[in-house]
Amino acid sequence: MNLKKLKQAEEAFLQQYPGGFNDPEMVPMCMKHKMDKMTLFAQESFSKENFKNPVTIIENMIKIVSRSTLVSMFEKPKFKDFAAFINPPDRDFLVSGLEKQFYGNQQEGFELVLDILKTGKLAKWPLMTVCPVYFRPQVDIFVKPTTAKGVIEFFELKSLQYKPAPTWAFYEEYRAILNEMKTKVDSSLSPDNAAFSGFLMHSLENK
Repeated sequence: MNLKKLKQAEEAFLQQYPGGFNDPEMVPMCMKHKMDKMTLFAQESFSKENFKNPVTIIENMIKIVSRSTLVSMFEKPKFKDFAAFINPPDRDFLVSGLEKQFYGNQQEGFELVLDILKTGKLAKWPLMTVCPVYFRPQVDIFVKPTTAKGVIEFFELKSLQYKPAPTWAFYEEYRAILNEMKTKVDSSLSPDNAAFSGFLMHSLENK
């Protein structure tokens, strides 16, 4: 990671928004994403108890994707149609994968969700990462392809090579690096990992 560029980006952002994401100019933009509301909904929806009912989990996944400002309007109806009419065996595998991501072996869960989404040609980074970033906003990350590519190039994350097809290896390392990067800047830039990614995206736009 190029720490000098990160600190320069931090300085530029705080000059423009002295309060970070709590700055009065930033608050309306943050409210648009309803991160607190979405996080609460995700954590209630994906409680351990709820995984006893796969239909409920699928319905809540559809709601998360449909309501999210992070997922493109192009991907939302495709996911809704796929999840709403998924056959019972695949439904159970998809739910099991999500449960493993949250309460068990994350890699197994990630790859199980990935395999099921592949059957609907929906194995896209945003759909793979939107539920986790709401469920564990301080740990997991949302991978937006254009932002990820830009961050890797601009901040010289030389161990990473972005590829459109999601993989656990990339996600795990990119997540670890972003969680390390946020410790190097003011905490006002990372009230959650989605906001920190927003800061990084802003730095790319103003480089």
